[in-house]
Amino acid sequence: MSFPTSTRRARRMAALFASSVLLGVVPAIAAPASASATTLPVPYGSTALSDFVNAELFTPTSVAGANNNCKPSAAHPYPVVLVHGTAEDEGSNWVTLSPLMANAGYCVYAFNYGETSLSLGGRVDGLNYMEKSAEQLASFVDTVLSKTGASKVDIVGHSQGGMMPNYYIKFLGGAAKVNLLIGLAPSNHGTTLDGLTTFLEKLPFASALAGLIEDIGAPSLVQQEQGSAFETNLFAGGDTISGPRYVVIESTHDEIVTPYTNAFLSGPNVTNITIQNQCPTDPTEHIGMIEDSPSLQNVLNQLSASPNPSFQATCTNFGAGI
Repeated sequence: MSFPTSTRRARRMAALFASSVLLGVVPAIAAPASASATTLPVPYGSTALSDFVNAELFTPTSVAGANNNCKPSAAHPYPVVLVHGTAEDEGSNWVTLSPLMANAGYCVYAFNYGETSLSLGGRVDGLNYMEKSAEQLASFVDTVLSKTGASKVDIVGHSQGGMMPNYYIKFLGGAAKVNLLIGLAPSNHGTTLDGLTTFLEKLPFASALAGLIEDIGAPSLVQQEQGSAFETNLFAGGDTISGPRYVVIESTHDEIVTPYTNAFLSGPNVTNITIQNQCPTDPTEHIGMIEDSPSLQNVLNQLSASPNPSFQATCTNFGAGI
């Protein structure tokens, strides 16, 4: 999505974006050492951020622990499909969760979607119209089910990747193929970007600006605004439908999905988790959710056959405040 309004946050986001686009300017970063067949390294903190940037630049279409032709086990009968966020890719988004899940015995698959003319060869994805991205997700899920012989998949998504699958579930037949949808800081009910989008909508050129963003190749940014036509249509009949189970894991410090409560869903088959209720000092903001240990511990708990409703994460290896 776009930059938040505070200067501090804007600088941090700009630094990450610049890292993704300065191809040929940034010196090559050595690829991570290969892991053993049984145990993959799981990075957190500064190591995870370094791996994130490295993958964004050099390995956007591959990630350790995923897409290895695995078959789900009896203990974990559903393959897990990872869905990255806006302006990210499978390689960068899942440097922590993919190997963590593989080490725990899950069969993991990931893919890139939503590529446009701005995507820099798959490095800055998730920009296209989300209806089209949902079609790509539908096709990928069918491929995973065919490869694995499983009856359904579990989906774990970050940001747009935690929200867009709702379209697949509601309108493209995904309800019969998805057992569980977990969203890490999902943009479910859109964002005001700390009030920025609300302010811009009052300006006389608001429609022209939205059209320009779509025309240059980033329509998903407009679609993720609070109150957008996409959001209104998606949840017009209620937040969820019967069949899949839904989990939202969110941080009170989220500076991209604002207010942070817009991430949450309502419904009898929904579990909403605010990570600071378990770890009050966790500083994790939006991007940091993907490498925040308490958040990812909750992912593993919710993926289990019998999630512990009283689960308490170990409050270590916090994600970055970005």
